[in-house]
Amino acid sequence: MQQQQPNQSQNQQPVFQEPPQVITGKDFNYLKDMLSWNLLGFKKAHFAAGQCQNQQIVAALEKACMMHERHYQRILQHLEQNGNQMNQ
Repeated sequence: MQQQQPNQSQNQQPVFQEPPQVITGKDFNYLKDMLSWNLLGFKKAHFAAGQCQNQQIVAALEKACMMHERHYQRILQHLEQNGNQMNQ
């Protein structure tokens, strides 16, 4: 008896050239978490820097604070740019 081979092209999912212009609930929750993590990192580093006497540690904590703020702003900027593109 001859077994039939399933058609390979029927089982393949389409390949997108660009990501879809939609944010799923899971995507939204992850983006929200990323913003929260960076905001919390910013706040903790800023608080810790205010508690330190050693200026080298203060400088390192302020540098970490600025990094978290930069990441937070970059995520927001990316969301705003893509939101504006979707509305056009």
